[in-house]
Amino acid sequence: MQPIWNKIIKIVPLWIAPNLLTFSGFVMILFNYFLISFYDWDYTASGTSPGLVPTWVWLFSAFTTFCAYALDSIDGKHARRTQSSTPLGELFDHGLDSWATSIFVLSFFSVCSRDNGKTGVSVYTMYIYLSIVLFNFMCSHWEKYNTGVLFLPWGYDISQVVLIAAYLLTGTVGVEVWQKPLLFGYYITDVLVILLIVFSLFLSFPQTLYNIHRAHLKKTLKNDSLYEGLLPLVSPLLLFILLTVWVVLSPSNILAKQPRLFLWMVGVAFSNVICKVIICQMSSTRPELFHWFLFPLALVVYAAISGLLGRMEEAVLAVFTILVTAAHVHYGVCVGRQLSEHLNIYIFSLKKRVQE
Repeated sequence: MQPIWNKIIKIVPLWIAPNLLTFSGFVMILFNYFLISFYDWDYTASGTSPGLVPTWVWLFSAFTTFCAYALDSIDGKHARRTQSSTPLGELFDHGLDSWATSIFVLSFFSVCSRDNGKTGVSVYTMYIYLSIVLFNFMCSHWEKYNTGVLFLPWGYDISQVVLIAAYLLTGTVGVEVWQKPLLFGYYITDVLVILLIVFSLFLSFPQTLYNIHRAHLKKTLKNDSLYEGLLPLVSPLLLFILLTVWVVLSPSNILAKQPRLFLWMVGVAFSNVICKVIICQMSSTRPELFHWFLFPLALVVYAAISGLLGRMEEAVLAVFTILVTAAHVHYGVCVGRQLSEHLNIYIFSLKKRVQE
């Protein structure tokens, strides 16, 4: 994709701050997610023929996904071009990526629809699919925490191209294309899930382990002890254990009742946990063993699976999701302000701060 990005970067004015490109791309996919959610809150709109989501929404989704993909790919180039590369820009880019990763996936689920007995994928498959994608993202930054090098496989580019193609296909042909078997009785969604598992477990994750092993042999690892090297994985893994326990043991089957709300909460909580890891990796500091999100989450999960919440489980999920999202946004704003003041720069401008 580099030839395309090299052409696009030439039309970006030099006065635009790289972080503005990054943020613009994130806002576009966020707006697209809420637009799709308006038409398809419970992931059932594409399960009928014809689908209930207007054709223009799918075409708009393809456009916003490409724009976000392009902006995320050229922001670093633009920073080097304007000689404005900073730790704030790196954190801003990776931090928003950690959130955008889940939003991309949650938007795509509206294309294939949830299982209606004939077509679609189950909400549990959606949860596994999202978990695998987030696991991949976590592995990339865990690798950088140990090696100092962020190795991004082609999986990211492939996923973005597949997303854009899926939206275009749905917009031009209709949701019916997802309701017909593609090959040997397998649907397109089945093929995509299989490819995701193969790329993740047999290509991406082994590559991460290989890169860490190679750094160990070259004696270039940033962390000598096994404990220090594995420390960033503790909170993310505990997060997914707690969430999975809630999914499996929920008395009211919370994932089936509120799939969009639950999966959104999963993505936001993961993003905040990984942002802490990214900051530790950038600042060469030790990550905390237990992220604070884990404690209120553990209480909510216990109350849910023990039956204490009863019929209030959905309401508690909604409140918890709002609080987690607000806490994540607050954390991002605070870190951004602190870094901009420390580095004497503005977040969305190339002008220098006037020191008091």
